[in-house]
Amino acid sequence: MSNKTTQKGSRKSVLWRLIRTLFGFFPVLLPVAIICILINAIVSSIPSIFLQNVIAAVEQSWQTGDWASVSGHILGLVGILATFYVISLLAGIAYNQLMAYITQGSLAKLREKMFNGMQDLPIKYFDSHNHGDVMSYYTNDIDTLRQMISQSFPQLMISCVTAISVLSIMMYYSLWMALVVVVGVILMVLVVRKVGGHSARYFMRQQKALAQTEGFVEEMMNGQKVIKVFCHEEEAQKAFDSINDTLFSNARLANRYANILMPILLNIGNVLYVVVALVGGILLLSGATNVSFSGLAFSISIVVPFLNMTKQFSGTVSQVSNQINPVVMGLAGAKRIFELIDEQPETDDGYVTLVNAKETADGQLVECEERTNVWAWKHPHSDGTVTYTRLQGDVRMFNVDFAYEEGKTVLHDVSLYAKPGQKVAFVGSTGAGKTTITNLINRFYDIADGKIRYDGININKIKKADLRRSLGVVLQDTNLFTGTVMDNIRYGRLDACDEECIAAAKLAGAHDFITRLPKGYDTPLSGNGASLSQGQRQLLAIARAAVADPPVMILDEATSSIDTRTEAIVQRGMDALMTGRTVFVIAHRLSTVKNSDAIMVLDHGRIIERGTHEELLALKGTYYQLYTGALELD
Repeated sequence: MSNKTTQKGSRKSVLWRLIRTLFGFFPVLLPVAIICILINAIVSSIPSIFLQNVIAAVEQSWQTGDWASVSGHILGLVGILATFYVISLLAGIAYNQLMAYITQGSLAKLREKMFNGMQDLPIKYFDSHNHGDVMSYYTNDIDTLRQMISQSFPQLMISCVTAISVLSIMMYYSLWMALVVVVGVILMVLVVRKVGGHSARYFMRQQKALAQTEGFVEEMMNGQKVIKVFCHEEEAQKAFDSINDTLFSNARLANRYANILMPILLNIGNVLYVVVALVGGILLLSGATNVSFSGLAFSISIVVPFLNMTKQFSGTVSQVSNQINPVVMGLAGAKRIFELIDEQPETDDGYVTLVNAKETADGQLVECEERTNVWAWKHPHSDGTVTYTRLQGDVRMFNVDFAYEEGKTVLHDVSLYAKPGQKVAFVGSTGAGKTTITNLINRFYDIADGKIRYDGININKIKKADLRRSLGVVLQDTNLFTGTVMDNIRYGRLDACDEECIAAAKLAGAHDFITRLPKGYDTPLSGNGASLSQGQRQLLAIARAAVADPPVMILDEATSSIDTRTEAIVQRGMDALMTGRTVFVIAHRLSTVKNSDAIMVLDHGRIIERGTHEELLALKGTYYQLYTGALELD
């Protein structure tokens, strides 16, 4: 099967799915809109019938001389025609309003489905897809779909119904002249297929080039400081010119074919008009017998309306050709949107949940509704019984192997344990597997072999949302959201009150700088907290983790962006934050891990050394060399 055939089949399947989706969104309004469109299209074909009747009446009165009765008849026809036009006007207003509502409503529902589905996608999806490409689903693809639904679909329907109606009227009055029009239209269709096909191809390339251009501009805007620091303006300009030239070339070719298509079709329509007039004149002069379904004799009352219908028929073909590119681009956008919606969500086979608990008089844990600061794992069993295990933060890994890609193992036979309240640090060069271990504890990825147990429970049995709710994470790359400072701290626990958020900020050492902001905790942030320093953003991230008050903390280079003076402030808050919690620390600054209960030295996915700070120094191995500066982390 050829590639073209496959693409056509793919477009058809996307089209039918899109239609089913739209009917699913608006099962009542969409049929009503279609009925209004059909009324509007059919009424636009009626004037030709009235014109034929008027001319026939005039011909008859010319022969009989009875002008009084004819004028009354004509006035009656005009009144009926005016009534139809009023109906058409009302139908046109109705379908335009309905399609505006249906279009925006459908796009809103599709964006909602995309975003809701995106929240359920695994981290792996975002690690393997360009963020700019993901953003284009919500911008370029949605916009092309908007144009297709609101403009192309109604116009195509109107054009097709009008063409069928006009052709039917033509055949009713004269098969000979209808045949002439059909031959001309076949020629127009061949031109549309040839020229329109090239236009559609280049419009698709234009969309891809546009996405690349937008992605490049976004990247350059984010990296503007780096560009200026390294005097990279000219190289950036050259790179942009290259991408922009590609966009220009594709857009020029797309619009060249699109712009020459209409003049060609217009002139074919004009030639067809002349040919129909000549054929009609010849048939009239020769007295040829009319072949039609009406049984009317060939006369001027048939030729004149035929000329009007020829213009109308060729015009509908031109209107259809105008919609080829928007439809192709819209279907391409719809295909990408459906691909995102169809992405497999993150699997979760866990059934152990995290619940509020309290102790009974006999020391047993029972589930309760109110927040008690006592958490328990609710473990239902196959026999119908339910057991509760206190959440303590005991994390153990047994012989864990892991690979992001099959055949490229990142972790090899990793075993470790962190008892409740212990601080475990990971040290090693970039790519050694430190962050990967914490990703596995969060179940951002699932292990290939081995086991990870949390409070004695296999983490595969714990629902992911509950597992992650029990973990606090501070990442090296801080993400702040549009909102106030208080909103960003409360992100750690949405039901936290202002006092709890302020206490968390004090614990993290962020309270002092927050109170110096223009509006304190009510200071609005945007652009990932661009108005704050990197260290201040990191302090807010630590406060956000503190307000969540989890039993297990994961600190991935949490103080890497903080200066030495601020680090001393944060370290005191971190020590307070880590008290009584199981903590996993990833750090390049070895001064921050000296007081750890255990330090794991990783190299190429293997733990090569483990022990306390003093024990590892006594070994005089890799950690000793790192600490004394004989070996550097890279």
